[in-house]
Amino acid sequence: MKDNRLAKIAENIVSYSLDVQPEERIMIAVTDEGEPLARELVRKLYAKGAFPYVRLQRQQLQSEWLKGVTATQANQLAQWEEQMWNEIDGYIGIHGEQNDSELSRVPEGKYRLYASAFQSIAERIDNRIKGVRLNYPNTALAQKAKMPTEMFEDFYFDVCAFDYKRMHDAAVPLYDWMQRTDRVRIVGPGTDVSFSIKGIGAVIAAGKRNIPDGEVYTAPVRDSINGTISYNIGSVYKGHAFEHIQFQFQAGKIVEATANHTEKLNSILDTDEGARYIGEFAIGFHPGILHPMGDTLFDEKIAGSFHLTPGRAYEKADNGNRSRVHWDLVSIQRPEYGGGEIWFDDVLIRKDGLFVPAALEGLNPQRLLG
Repeated sequence: MKDNRLAKIAENIVSYSLDVQPEERIMIAVTDEGEPLARELVRKLYAKGAFPYVRLQRQQLQSEWLKGVTATQANQLAQWEEQMWNEIDGYIGIHGEQNDSELSRVPEGKYRLYASAFQSIAERIDNRIKGVRLNYPNTALAQKAKMPTEMFEDFYFDVCAFDYKRMHDAAVPLYDWMQRTDRVRIVGPGTDVSFSIKGIGAVIAAGKRNIPDGEVYTAPVRDSINGTISYNIGSVYKGHAFEHIQFQFQAGKIVEATANHTEKLNSILDTDEGARYIGEFAIGFHPGILHPMGDTLFDEKIAGSFHLTPGRAYEKADNGNRSRVHWDLVSIQRPEYGGGEIWFDDVLIRKDGLFVPAALEGLNPQRLLG
């Protein structure tokens, strides 16, 4: 980096996202090129009187290990690690991979046994300790965004260093509305799907768990979803690039699934029973993120987007669905992506990516950008 922007991001993570206190134990997991940010975080954590720990992860090495891993190995490793994670107070995950397809040659069965062994640890990281995930602005991420590296760095720091306290305050009316909503209907090209969110609860995501951030999420009542959804942007899952994903739902279950790789898609959905049910429904509204770049941390926050996620529910908005899968699949409803509508209890909430009720207009891009 040419300036101190990494130090600013690190300070925001330590002071705002995690609100680190003296003597807290914070694990930093960093992949490939993210070490410069990890170093800044270590400095900031020591300055707070906290105890940083660092785990370096390398995709090529992880791929080779996973190809031959056995259930005995995976379970033994999970047992060793469980004690450590039970004593960790916070988590920072820095993704800096150069190649999303590095793990694509790992057999699906190996993923499953590894994920099964580590499921309780993953649930602890996601639900029971404070933590934040973000990407490092490397050349691979710039290429995904179809930007020159320097231009992408400017974009990255603009969206990651957003005023998340302001975003949180603007999201409160949407949170309140979702808390009292029963029926949701989403319509758009190839999409007409309905479900209930009654009694599930909602959560504002504004810089405390992901960077960049910008969504309010809940979960459908598990067996309430019926209809069809066509996702209009692609997604990479464990090294495989999926396009044109479409699901048919009956009583909450995905009963038909198609995509450019239909067989592979269905093998993921057959990971376990919960993988064919939805564990999250979220409305995205980050005003600085407008177009997909094939990276979930960015794409699920796109202004005018929503995501319906096959797999595991979060405990803070829990519909009881459990799975080793949690796959955030995104659709954009702004006019240039085909438009669409979201209805809460027969009230039009958002049309073509813009919130309609006056109480929610503060989340529209012009208002959020000020």
